Amino acid sequence: MKPFLKFLTLILALILVLALAGCGGKSAGITIAVPNDTTNEARALRLLEAQGFLKLKDGAGITATILDIVENPKNIRFEEVEAAQLPNVRKDVDFAVINSNYALEGKLNPARDALAVEGSYSAYGNILAVKAGRETDPVIRALLAALQSKQTADYITASYDGAVISVVDALTDGYDPLVDYAALSGQTVSVAATPTPHAEILNGVVKEILAARGITLQVLEFTDYVQPNNVVDSGEVDANYFQHVPYLDDFNAENGTQVVSVGAIHVEPMGLYGGKQSSLDPLK
Repeated sequence: MKPFLKFLTLILALILVLALAGCGGKSAGITIAVPNDTTNEARALRLLEAQGFLKLKDGAGITATILDIVENPKNIRFEEVEAAQLPNVRKDVDFAVINSNYALEGKLNPARDALAVEGSYSAYGNILAVKAGRETDPVIRALLAALQSKQTADYITASYDGAVISVVDALTDGYDPLVDYAALSGQTVSVAATPTPHAEILNGVVKEILAARGITLQVLEFTDYVQPNNVVDSGEVDANYFQHVPYLDDFNAENGTQVVSVGAIHVEPMGLYGGKQSSLDPLK
């Protein structure tokens, strides 16, 4: 009997191990990394919802989080990651939803490399923002006119292959007719910007437009989404160029800052990129 009991015990133990492994595989599902800031996490979840991979509760808007998911038929696990780090963690997860500016820095192009791209960007135009009360400063108006120029729009089209899209309806010639540029000659205007594409756009075309009127553009690069608003709110820097209005509104509400938009420049469609997976088949 003892050999039989020992054999039976081993069989039961093996069955238990296999059962636990099967349950673990079923519940683990696919892992998708998403931005951990509220508004961009909502964009990522809405993109996944549009693909039919999950369902958010009714009324979940531009501040939705994973807590608002009411249906997850694919057993997706979510990793909330600081947006700038998403290209770096992509290799460790099955998929990642990445903002286009960080995708570009990671040598990814949403028009070419994304497995899915968000379909509507109207609420997410990247803006020029300043401290409240400075919206009509002549040097800010001059900066905005240069950013909303045909030269800038053409630069964006030529440089980013659909990964960045101008949203300016009434393009300027680079200059604001209501600004006294002679009075601004010799001044410097500073802008906090993330490297790609914002600092590239500023250095690549806007700096030259302003220099033609004697205005020096100083571009200060930041790799996060926090300090650019803080330095504008404190008055250390004149303006920033890196974010959309939903993110700015959420930032002001959480931090008591008083930074406002003076105009939209472009959109960066958010994309779903493969990591360990090279296609969407595991999600179908």
